[in-house]
Amino acid sequence: MSLAAQVQSGDRRALSRAITCVENGDPEARGLLEELYPRVGKARRIGFTGPPGVGKSTLVSELARHWRAAGKTVGIVAVDPSSPFTGGALLGDRIRMNAIGTDPGVFIRSMATRGALGGLARATYDVCDVLDAAGKDVVLVETVGVGQSEIEIVRVADTTVVILSPESGDGVQAMKSGLMEIADVIVINKADRPGADALETQIRSSFELSTSRRPPELVQTAAATGKGIAEAASAIEAHTEKLEKDGALRDHRAARLRFRIGRLVEEALSRRLSHDAAAAAWLDERVDRVLAGRMTPGDAAEEMLDRLTAGPGRGTAPRPARLAR
Repeated sequence: MSLAAQVQSGDRRALSRAITCVENGDPEARGLLEELYPRVGKARRIGFTGPPGVGKSTLVSELARHWRAAGKTVGIVAVDPSSPFTGGALLGDRIRMNAIGTDPGVFIRSMATRGALGGLARATYDVCDVLDAAGKDVVLVETVGVGQSEIEIVRVADTTVVILSPESGDGVQAMKSGLMEIADVIVINKADRPGADALETQIRSSFELSTSRRPPELVQTAAATGKGIAEAASAIEAHTEKLEKDGALRDHRAARLRFRIGRLVEEALSRRLSHDAAAAAWLDERVDRVLAGRMTPGDAAEEMLDRLTAGPGRGTAPRPARLAR
């Protein structure tokens, strides 16, 4: 039985091996994903982001417990900062989620960002696909929580949940970083502490002044005690159900795929350039010309794109539109 077939049969060890394969970019990863992809698209993908210290892991853990009680299977991708020495995940969310870690209906994977921007590991998209193909009903993605770059979570999730707390000026921080613009649901966690109502008022006022979008659903929770978890889950489910009813879920996923395919093209071109000694030498020559003022960086980029996309024996590809200087 192939690894993909074992994943689809519910073998947890096979699922772990498959995720390691795609995360490490092993040669077998592409074939594995191709075999799994016909099963992708059924899981609801929910992203969680917000400033550090707002209780993202606790909230995700409690929501997972809630959906398990409703009979749903859950996959969790917890994206942690990378160790500068090993490249591994520093925080280890599986340790912080001990309460659900032994549930056979929950699969938790901690991943290191490995320097990727946006608070997400490059392989996050693929890992979500593997969990989806493995039959998980809900896939939860928790990001690092490092500020403005967190907005890339919208490239992964059907529904984006922004988590704030009454402490440390999180409301102002979120508005400055653009997190409010991507929120489908806003959760004020640690709402049993002073300032929760004031933060909610502040957030609602900020949306009243904006005409660019409809205000997201706003829920107060105290995840450590279980308060508000059912309400948060209901708000998340209502958003994804509305997307599906309006026909916007497919459009949203199509936009995600366009971005993802474009990103893969960029990475493929970058890899080809870094592994092609002749192309590297050719690029050095163009750098010398740019330094000497004999051509512009834009012209050099166009010529490099022609060279990389032409392929062996195919000559020069049609010249694309001139790049912006």
